[in-house]
Amino acid sequence: MKSITIDLNSLFDDQAKVDRLPEYMNKCIEIAGEGNDIFLTGAAPVWLYLKIAHALHGKARKLTYRSPVTGDVEILNHNPL
Repeated sequence: MKSITIDLNSLFDDQAKVDRLPEYMNKCIEIAGEGNDIFLTGAAPVWLYLKIAHALHGKARKLTYRSPVTGDVEILNHNPL
């Protein structure tokens, strides 16, 4: 198990495009791997955060939103301990 940070802003150049959503999702799934603790961060639209969180459900052991404003906000936790 590893802790992996995915900066959603790094997925696109100027602004996120809905028609490139499958590409963004596949990239995040690839980066996340299986059973790791994932931190999502970066300036990105809410719809992208929601779709990536949904795509990582069942893949991430724990999924956390990380922001300088809010700090860490746990989204899901499948740690059996």
